[in-house]
Amino acid sequence: MEVSPRAGALGGANVCLSGDPYATYTNPAALSEVKGFSLAATNTFWVADINYAYLSSSYGGNFGTLGLSLGGLNSGPMPVRTTFQPEGTGEIFYAYYLTAGLTYSKQLTDQFSWGATLRYVHERLADFQANTAVVDLGFLYRTDFKDLRFAVMVQSFGPNSTLQGNTALDTTFNNKPLSLEAYPAPTVFKLGISMVPWRSADGSQALTTYLQLNHPNDNAENIRIGVEYGYRDLLFLRAGYKLNVQDQPYPTAGLGLRMRMGRYPLILDYAVDPMPFLGVVHRVGLTFRTQVEDR
Repeated sequence: MEVSPRAGALGGANVCLSGDPYATYTNPAALSEVKGFSLAATNTFWVADINYAYLSSSYGGNFGTLGLSLGGLNSGPMPVRTTFQPEGTGEIFYAYYLTAGLTYSKQLTDQFSWGATLRYVHERLADFQANTAVVDLGFLYRTDFKDLRFAVMVQSFGPNSTLQGNTALDTTFNNKPLSLEAYPAPTVFKLGISMVPWRSADGSQALTTYLQLNHPNDNAENIRIGVEYGYRDLLFLRAGYKLNVQDQPYPTAGLGLRMRMGRYPLILDYAVDPMPFLGVVHRVGLTFRTQVEDR
């Protein structure tokens, strides 16, 4: 699930984005572009009252950039239903997904940087739970030609997981214990490119385009396309589209507004992601920095 409202508005084309605290998720290599202290908080209002909150902070210096991130998904209460009580037994259960990550990123040259995130993952479904660890590894290469950027990332690479819990449930006619199979980590290989094909003569306006190929291990390959218009580094208008993503026929959109808190920048991002039959997904995020930088 996409956590960055900026990336969500761009159709999920996130691997080439310029550095911000969300890079702990989108591409750890881009976190090297963040200097000083930064903090970002976002919430995704998913369909069916599902919420996903994400908090990320980073600090950059001569040693590189370190990042910490926390994420949590909550399904809300769901009724327990059985074959003989399809309207519910009166009991409820929850589904949770919690993550905690540590990121390190380093700019090796003016053009090249790399980064990695080690993430602990805890999943819980009713009385069943699983714990595992996954790794994100990303690389980013920049050029001086129209701010052309190339990025490669492997996300959520890790071992198989198995839900653990009481399997001696009265779910079959012979009351045999459930057999829970192991499932792989949802690893995704991402390859992206971005550039600024147009910039006004005075530099106050710019148009940035993004193109990304995703190769997940549990789904079909898909392409993400995004475009961002920036005005005086204060207002950003964004749109995106997902190709070959099932049940995602509508474009995404959003905006960003750069404000100030004292002498420090404060950035508000918002994105909408329409889904057929289920409604609209909303993402809202707020980013604080201690150093003013181009975005």
